[in-house]
Parts: sequence; C-alpha cells; structure tokens
Amino acid sequence: MALIFTSHSSLFSKSFTHQLSFPTPKSQSLSLLSFPSPNPNPKLPSLHLRSSLSDDTPTDGDRPTKITDEWGEEAAPEAEPASKVSESDPPQNEDEWGGGGDDVVEIGNGSPAKAEAEIEEKVDGKFSELKRALADTVYGTEFGFRAGSEVRAEVLELVNQLEAVNPNPAPTANPGLLDGNWVLLYTASSELLPLLAAGSTPLLKVSKIGQSIDTSSLTIVNSTTLSGPFATFSFSASASFEVRSPSRIQVEFKEGSVLPPKIKSSVDLPQEVDIFGQKINLSPVQRTLNPLQEAVASISRAISGQPPFKVSIPGERTKSWLLITYLDEDLRISRGDGGLFVLAREGSPLIVQ
Repeated sequence: MALIFTSHSSLFSKSFTHQLSFPTPKSQSLSLLSFPSPNPNPKLPSLHLRSSLSDDTPTDGDRPTKITDEWGEEAAPEAEPASKVSESDPPQNEDEWGGGGDDVVEIGNGSPAKAEAEIEEKVDGKFSELKRALADTVYGTEFGFRAGSEVRAEVLELVNQLEAVNPNPAPTANPGLLDGNWVLLYTASSELLPLLAAGSTPLLKVSKIGQSIDTSSLTIVNSTTLSGPFATFSFSASASFEVRSPSRIQVEFKEGSVLPPKIKSSVDLPQEVDIFGQKINLSPVQRTLNPLQEAVASISRAISGQPPFKVSIPGERTKSWLLITYLDEDLRISRGDGGLFVLAREGSPLIVQ
C-alpha cells in the first residue's frame, strides 16, 4: 500500500480493491514518501529520524521536518510542559490529591518505634502521677474514716480520672493482674463504718484490711487485723464468686474465721491518748502493766496451736456484687453495693509502711 501526502486540502476517496490510492490535483507536484534505502535523487533531502531530546544541531543539508494534520495543513509541535520538580529534587510518592500516598509520617527524630515508646512513657508517667496523688490524698485518713468532705471530693476526682483511662477494661479476663493479695487504702463503704469506728478508739487500731483473690478456684477472702496493747486479733470471711461480665463479679460469702490472738512480746501502749479533747499520759500505766507481760506470754504459748474458730454466715446479706473499674499491676479500684474501694497490691510502693 502506498501512502501519499498532499500540501493542500483534497477529497479522499476509497475503493475496496487490492490497492488504495488517492487522486491528486494536476497543478501540484507530488512527493512520494517511502522508506527505501538510500535516496537515489540527490535533489530530494534524505529523511533523518532525530530525537526531540537530542542536542545536535541540523547540518546545512538537513531541513526541519514539517508536521501536518489530517487535512494536510502544517501544524506546530506541542511544547513540552515545564517540570514542576527540578531534576535535583528527590521523587515524591504523591496521589491524585497531592498527598503522600502510603508514606509513614515520621515523628520526632524520624523513628516511629521511638515515637511510640515516648508516647507510652508519657502515658505511664501520667498513670504514676495520678496513682501517687491518690495514695498521698488518702494517707492518714484511717481507710477513709477520718476523711473530710474536701478530701473525699478530691479522692473521687482522682478516681474518676483513673477510671477514664483504665488500661484493662476486661479485668476478669486478666487473672495475672487480678489474682493476688490486695491491701485496702480507702473506702466509702457504709458497711465498714462500725469496724472503722471501733478501730479509732485509743486502745484498739485497725492495722490492716486485705483481700485475696484466686480466679482459678473462684474464691475471695477478706481479712482484717486489729491491734491492741497486748495482742493482735485477726478474722476473715471467705466467699465464692461468679463472673457476670468482663468487669463485674457476683460474690457470695460462705463463712467467717476468727484466728487465735497473737500476744505481743511487750505491752504496746501509746504515750498518750485523746479522750473528749483531753490528752492523758499513759506512761504510768505502761510501767504498771510490765509485770503482767510474763503471764500474757504464757497464755500466748497455750493458745498458739489452736485452730481458727469458724462460723457460718447466714442471711440474704451474704450476697454482693463487685464492679472492677480500674486495674493495673499495683492498683485496683472497685465499686460495689457497699460503696467505693481503693486497693493496692501487697508490696506496692503505693503502700506507706
């Protein structure tokens, strides 16, 4: 098939034959473009294929190649758009909106792992500050019994802040944190008020209130230790529990136990007591009771091997529920039908000895 170009507009005609040709006007000379090797007519310029990116300049014998459109008229070549990014700039992974595609946003020194570690460190520091502030606020309130309205409001505010950032929203599914021995720091439970009131007397103190949880056997043991001048007294209440939700358990107390008293090696009396606003010095009483220490020690040796005295706990009051609203490695906050409970794990630095 031969391809013929004319310099002026002409009509095209097609015939479905083995050869396709175009009529040409008689008044115009024709130029035949083909691709034989070398051009035999020296008067016609040779066709040279030249790259548009080449820096070579045409020679005297070369002519610029003309570009024509489909009507045979001469058309100017389109100019290449200027690059927005200089050749020295590194390539960027941009999407159709000019964004960075799937590029990772680097923070700080450009290390995502280090940035995440810094964020976790700040969060842990915030937790530590809140827990330390809570432990300091309840210190000296005798488990909350002597806390005034201002202290109670501050405790409640700190508790709400910790509950809002609870790192373990499903504590019952995390036995590694829930199991163990816990020591009561503060409570607003009305059921413990009689006990705390008795412990506020001059000659009797509540030295410890604890709770032991064992998720493997689904048991809870609440224990209380009272300290007097001659001995310490301990009693406990054991209960079973059922998991009702990721953060709630149903508790049912079974029986109570009273342990034999532990006689102290010496009479432990305070230097003075405050009775109705009057301070009374107990040093003379201390000297009077010293001769009785040997008699007390003999009684202690006689009852030391006795088993604990157990009693059943009857009545509907044996059932209770507990909602764990905050839990980490050394602090637990719970709310129950008895009120608010703040506990620290035994051995935690939050416990002031």
